[in-house]
Amino acid sequence: MKLINFIENGTSKLGVATDAGVVDVAAAAAQSGAQVPLSIHEAIEGGAAALDALQTLAVSAPTAALRKEEELKLGACVPAPNKIICVGLNYRKHAEETGSPIPAYPILFNKFNNTLCGNGDDVALPKVSVKVDYEAELAVVIGKKAKYVSKEDALDYVFGYCNVNDLSARDLQMRTQQWLLGKSCDGFSPLGPYLVSADEVGNPNDLSIRTIVNGEVRQDSNTSDMIFHVDEIVSYISQHMTLVPGDVILTGTPEGVVMGYPPEKQVYLKDGDVVTIEIEKLGKLTNRMVAE
Repeated sequence: MKLINFIENGTSKLGVATDAGVVDVAAAAAQSGAQVPLSIHEAIEGGAAALDALQTLAVSAPTAALRKEEELKLGACVPAPNKIICVGLNYRKHAEETGSPIPAYPILFNKFNNTLCGNGDDVALPKVSVKVDYEAELAVVIGKKAKYVSKEDALDYVFGYCNVNDLSARDLQMRTQQWLLGKSCDGFSPLGPYLVSADEVGNPNDLSIRTIVNGEVRQDSNTSDMIFHVDEIVSYISQHMTLVPGDVILTGTPEGVVMGYPPEKQVYLKDGDVVTIEIEKLGKLTNRMVAE
């Protein structure tokens, strides 16, 4: 199932993407009297039962409750995660292109909710940076409280997946040994357009992943190149902190980022650039970069 968080009159609303259009869940529920989640986070916390209820509602939704996706203002598909945890240097070829050693353990850092924005939003290139880079990443959304979870059971704790662009101001990121500053500028985590349930995605480590900048393919890889696969990442993080429903994990980016190019060929993102992140089964996430 593909869930959408759209904004109307300043309020977040839950939608279900179908072949016929986006089901406005609140409108459909009001007409049918069905008891269903009315927000993304209620759907995540409700788990399988919530998805079943939404599926039943979507199948019978009246035409009046259908919306055209292209006319909707989309927000981040997970608008208020408790935690945003990121894994650095998690694709073998990306580590190689940056001249970094293959990590023995997942390299973890964090972002904050100020970085979240939705498909179609403009992203400001901060005036304090001249080296903003794109990073296509698979985002994992936790569905159940997880602590000390085994690798074998880890995917049972995943609600779903989505696209994310882990935008990175490289000059700020490399200013010190801590990456946080270059990762946490406003709007630096476009997320969406859909939150796709885990059952619809299947194996998260067998998905094509691409970045397209102004029509040019810059990254073109597969999530199978991850050094630490999704089950390993979820298990590892859960050994050290409790994961809760709605937490978002960014799983790293493949080769092809600007920073990986030879210095003479490095052209960082500039005003007007349009960046699309495309992951198999998860749709396309597109944002325009604008000067701050």
